[in-house]
Amino acid sequence: MNVLDIQISDVALKWFKEEFGLKRGDMVKFYSQIYGTSPIQQSFALGFSKDNTPVNMAVSTEIDGITFYIEESSEWFFDGHDFSVDYNEKNDEIEFTYNKSKNRCFN
Repeated sequence: MNVLDIQISDVALKWFKEEFGLKRGDMVKFYSQIYGTSPIQQSFALGFSKDNTPVNMAVSTEIDGITFYIEESSEWFFDGHDFSVDYNEKNDEIEFTYNKSKNRCFN
C-alpha cells in the first residue's frame, strides 16, 4: 500500500460540505493528475471530486457519513506518505500535507 492514512480536518470537512453540498452517503475521490505540482511527485498534482461510484478503493476514511477515498489507480502518487487535508481560510483553499509514515509495517 502506498498511502496509509487520510486525515480530514474539521474546517476542511465543513468546506467540502459547503462547496459540494455533501450529505451523508456522499463520497469524495482524491486522484493524481498530470501537469501540476506537489512536494512528493514531480509534474503531478492531487485533484479531488465528488464521486459516489468508486471502482477500486484502496484507502478511505469516513467522517460524518461522508467517505473520502483514493482508488488503487492513484495510490502510487502517495509513495508511502500519510495524507492530511486542511482548509486555509486566508487563501480560501484546500491544502494537502504529506508525511512519510515512520510506523510502517511490511507483511
